[in-house]
Amino acid sequence: MATKNITVAEDAYELLKAHKRDDESFSDTIRRLTEGADVMEYAGSCSGLAETAEAARSELEDDLEEKGNELFGQ
Repeated sequence: MATKNITVAEDAYELLKAHKRDDESFSDTIRRLTEGADVMEYAGSCSGLAETAEAARSELEDDLEEKGNELFGQ
């Protein structure tokens, strides 16, 4: 089997090491932790996110308009 060398940050290595079982290689650990991972299973799991983002966007626009008026005397 071909191998690849990768560079990971020290903290990422420690996280991976903490999940590694005694009878596993790091490759086995990565496979176990990522098997069946499907980001789409989390789609829609943050109810109200769109409304919260829209409210934040609207508030930001209002703040920017207010600051623009202060700076440019409008």
